[in-house]
Amino acid sequence: MAFRRSALSNFLQTTRAFRYSTIPLSPNSPSLIHGIHVFHCPDEVGIVAKLSECIAQHGANIHYVDVFVPEKKQVFYSRSEFVFDPVRWPHDVMLNDFMNIGKLFNAKRSVVRIPDLDPKYKIALLASKQDHCLVDVLHDWQDGRLPVDISCVISNHDRAPNTHVINFLKRHGIPYYFLPTDQGNTREKEILDLVKGTDFLVLARYMQVLSAGFLESYGKDIINIHHGLLPSFKGSNPAKQAYSAGVKLIGATTHFVTPELDAGPIIEQMVERVSHKDSLQSFVQKSQSLEKQCLRRAIQSYCELRVLPYEGKKTVVF
Repeated sequence: MAFRRSALSNFLQTTRAFRYSTIPLSPNSPSLIHGIHVFHCPDEVGIVAKLSECIAQHGANIHYVDVFVPEKKQVFYSRSEFVFDPVRWPHDVMLNDFMNIGKLFNAKRSVVRIPDLDPKYKIALLASKQDHCLVDVLHDWQDGRLPVDISCVISNHDRAPNTHVINFLKRHGIPYYFLPTDQGNTREKEILDLVKGTDFLVLARYMQVLSAGFLESYGKDIINIHHGLLPSFKGSNPAKQAYSAGVKLIGATTHFVTPELDAGPIIEQMVERVSHKDSLQSFVQKSQSLEKQCLRRAIQSYCELRVLPYEGKKTVVF
């Protein structure tokens, strides 16, 4: 009996991930396309069953379902991946079906994304003097590893005409806007004009603080890369702060931008071990490598609908 209770307890852990597959479709059918659905609502019995029924009754196959139900909290989060035949389940019908389930469970968030049919996310990149994160995002975009369209690059640092970044942007027809800033003019109104129509912004080491007014006016998500392990070593020069503190782990953090400096909900963190043998220079080099990986992974997760807000200052990342 004790073994059974232990097994049941493990099964009912608050974070659950499982495979579910229906039978009607052949997985090798060339007509199948990929869909993603995320759901956030008050917790109650029957949510997973209803979502699964909705997908299965249209002959679609569920490949993955991730569910998170926080302990002692009446809230439900899920992310489903499935394949379907758009002839048997047209896009507009699918949206309506999931909308009705959202109404049934008083959902706070119910989002459907069909990568092959929906437009790619349109983003703008903001950067300052350092190039490593900016270049990494541009190259990942060029190689098709990031499902985004880059509308422009905005910087408070001027780059010479024949630099790698400028040549890359010219070759791909991506505008570059140099907007020098000072204490009297942060150029936020001009930035807002340039980023109209984007789905979210990426700060690829943009070393300027965006005001609460800017965040409110933009009204969409902004992803920032911080070259340190938040919440420690906030503000400028965290590598030097960490080096001076004699830490044994360094890292990088991607987070959403909020009015409070370096305090937004964390999306991704990556770490690397260091020792007394490391110099400040090696700290910085290792930190920059982590920053590129961490920012890339956060953008990818966001575009794949893996990131959900949780309790205001946290995130659920499936």
